[in-house]
Amino acid sequence: MHGRFLALTDHVHKDRAFVFPGQGAQFVGMGKDLYDQFHSARELYDRADEILGFKLSRLCFEGPEEDLQQTRNTQPAIAVTSLALLKVASEISPNLLGRPAYVAGHSLGEYTALVAAGSLSFESAVTLLRARGELMQAAGDRNPGTMAAILGLDIADCEEVCREAGAEVCNVNAPGQVVIGGRREAVVRALDYAKARGAVKVIPLSVSGAFHSSLMKPAAEGMVQHIATATVEAPLVPVVVNCTATPVADELSVRNELVDQVSRPVQWSNTVEYLGAQGVTTFVEFGPGRVLTAIIKRMLRKSNCINVNDAASVRVDL
Repeated sequence: MHGRFLALTDHVHKDRAFVFPGQGAQFVGMGKDLYDQFHSARELYDRADEILGFKLSRLCFEGPEEDLQQTRNTQPAIAVTSLALLKVASEISPNLLGRPAYVAGHSLGEYTALVAAGSLSFESAVTLLRARGELMQAAGDRNPGTMAAILGLDIADCEEVCREAGAEVCNVNAPGQVVIGGRREAVVRALDYAKARGAVKVIPLSVSGAFHSSLMKPAAEGMVQHIATATVEAPLVPVVVNCTATPVADELSVRNELVDQVSRPVQWSNTVEYLGAQGVTTFVEFGPGRVLTAIIKRMLRKSNCINVNDAASVRVDL
């Protein structure tokens, strides 16, 4: 299991990107059909259980839901499920051979993307995500905060609302779809201001902290040592990263990104725009749910979006 996760050939599919979801995509039962049907998926889940010293697989397959929803469990659980889907699909779908032009992941999905790109090993990603989840959960306890989605306001208005209210922009997911965070009273204030400015809808989110905001600084600082001692290699495929929505291609840039992205906004909307501008027309999302492809299809209407999210969808027809 050590070494490069995928046997990538030299042929690059210039119109193709692989994308990987973040927190919120999880559900009890995810990956169970894969585990039951495919040896390579079983091997990954069993290996993750061994690395972490507890049955992450059972948590994915059987819950309880409140334990799966804990950030320290959710993060490795989604990554392992996404990678199991990628592994199985790459083995049984010959048209996935070669390599995509780019990979990208939303928040914790960036770790999954780095494994796919050959920058992190499976073992490193699972270990780092468990530490990241624990640190983010602890930062949420130390600096209590919350998050909310604002629909129907542009990013400039959302930034202005946050400035006035003392909140922060955390995820720019798509035009008119922004997630903000901060101390609870600041977020409540910001939602009032957003409604006054004409937001179509505001949705408080059930989360344990204001992720990707300055309240996560202790978690980012805690990740420094973990990232410094992890084995990181230059990606074999360009990874379009959360903080800048541009590709990183060297080991130092990867390390810096993995520290920075804990407390800085996820620039997903700009990531999709960037990929579209580079000529990417086919997006394959590996992971539970279909959150990212839904956003991509709305932004790039002519794109071909494919979901690999269960055992029935691993045979990919491109």
